[in-house]
Amino acid sequence: MAPRKSTIDLTQKAAHAAIEKLGTDLVAIDLSGQMVLSEVFLLVSGQNERQIDAIADEIERQLALIGEKPVRRESSEHWILLDYEDLVVHVQTEEVRQYYMLDRLWNDCPIMPLDAVAKAAEFKRGQ
Repeated sequence: MAPRKSTIDLTQKAAHAAIEKLGTDLVAIDLSGQMVLSEVFLLVSGQNERQIDAIADEIERQLALIGEKPVRRESSEHWILLDYEDLVVHVQTEEVRQYYMLDRLWNDCPIMPLDAVAKAAEFKRGQ
């Protein structure tokens, strides 16, 4: 089973928004085969607390433009979670991301390719 097209589109839009605010190390984990409540986790790293706030705010702003609002937003100094039900976005400082290692926790799940990451890599190669 794969994530629904609407969830994939939402994930792609969130990834683009994160990269606009210089989010790094983006990974979209396909949870659709795991019998969990969400279909996708999008993991994003930021340099510091101000940047993770900016990344999360931009994701919320961009998704609100297409009519999507999170059902829940949780935050601490170093981590912000945006819950869109089928998509859950984790924006973390690099230190917290290394500590919790969600990438490793879900390493048996497929990774979804992200258009925004591919475009950012192309842009860097072209400079």
